[in-house]
Amino acid sequence: MSNAPLRIVIADDDREMRASLTHLLKGTGWEVTACPDAKTAFERIKSTEPDVVLSDVRMPGMSGLELLKAMQSENSPPLVLISAHGDISMAVQAMQDGAYSFLEKPFDPRQLLRILRHAAENQRLHSTTKRLRKRLSELSGIDRVLLGQCEEMAALRTEVFEIADASAAVLIQGDTGTGKELIARSLHTMSPRRDQSFISINCANMSPQTLEKQMFGEPEGQLGLFRKAHGGTIFLDEVAACPPEVQAKLLRVLETGEFTLPGSDETVKTDVRVIAASNENLEAKVASGDFRADFLYRLNTLQIDLPPLNSRGDDVIMLFEHFVAQLSQTYEIEAPELTTGDAAALLAYDWPGNVRELRHVAERRVLAARRGGGSVSAALRLEEGENDIPETLREAVAAFERTLVAKSIRTHGGRMDAVAEALGIGRRTLNEKIVKLGIEKDTLLNE
Repeated sequence: MSNAPLRIVIADDDREMRASLTHLLKGTGWEVTACPDAKTAFERIKSTEPDVVLSDVRMPGMSGLELLKAMQSENSPPLVLISAHGDISMAVQAMQDGAYSFLEKPFDPRQLLRILRHAAENQRLHSTTKRLRKRLSELSGIDRVLLGQCEEMAALRTEVFEIADASAAVLIQGDTGTGKELIARSLHTMSPRRDQSFISINCANMSPQTLEKQMFGEPEGQLGLFRKAHGGTIFLDEVAACPPEVQAKLLRVLETGEFTLPGSDETVKTDVRVIAASNENLEAKVASGDFRADFLYRLNTLQIDLPPLNSRGDDVIMLFEHFVAQLSQTYEIEAPELTTGDAAALLAYDWPGNVRELRHVAERRVLAARRGGGSVSAALRLEEGENDIPETLREAVAAFERTLVAKSIRTHGGRMDAVAEALGIGRRTLNEKIVKLGIEKDTLLNE
């Protein structure tokens, strides 16, 4: 946190009170801006960016409570209110409206200083955290990796920020193509381990013996990945494919930070963060005896669930345009324009391959534009079934909604409260959509 003097803006129409507060605060090292009314104070808040604001409640023109409402934004400093006319109901209302604290005149100067300092230091810490997060965001490109406006993606970006600097294991779950390795790399890039190695290993591409040697090495042979990644991060992709004997060794690493070299009694210490990913239901694999329960409980200390692309609404159009712009630069052509038919095709398609498939489609579209033609339908290789693509954006949105609602009804076994909650809409809105979209609930459940 900065060592610069704490900054405060004071709003009070009483000249003597302003002078007294200014003398008190400057005497303890504050940088003070004193204003005779709330309107002037509001303008000075914008220009001086104080750490805290101190305001009288009752003033001619704009009151302290009105100043509080005018300041309501994410970047506004905390506001402490003082009043000679205060009562309990006013204090309660002020706190409900977002005031940091409320003091009644005459107040104890030491109590006022304590409250102001606490509020200012919290604000400065919050601002510092925001700046660091912005810098980390720029360094890691997290907003480009997790591009999207839907609620799930906004929550996912926040979740990645919050757990990046932890040392605990992380389990990333999501369908194929949702970007699990990109999330793992972002977690590493934003962590204190960012200057050390990030090593990715696909557990499904090796035999048990090869996988064990790759991870842990040999007594007088190759150096294992856990040694190479010391101080850094190991990403275990498709961790469900890990054989039981390797799971046991990985469990020991997670619990003790140690492992034994294959074919040896030599114990090796390691400091590695483990991030694992799976597109399979690991709890179901535990139930079937194909995956160790104790290993799963260690892996999912922190868990991230990635939403499939077909549940992200209009994000598919935003992502497609992002990829097209990116790839057009790579192939040095002007980005092809997105037509209404293109948007309809994007929204109507189910995207079984998720974001990875979307990027491939964008690349095919750009390559076709390079030859002087193309469309999204052609890039999707749907030429023979183009009659199935809605002709208008409205029809495409309706088709997308129909697919999403139907899928949720099947997933939740027809429990409509659960369906409404999963879709983020009210029960009444859900009923109206079912009627409007011509969805037969009983038919869906009996298919």
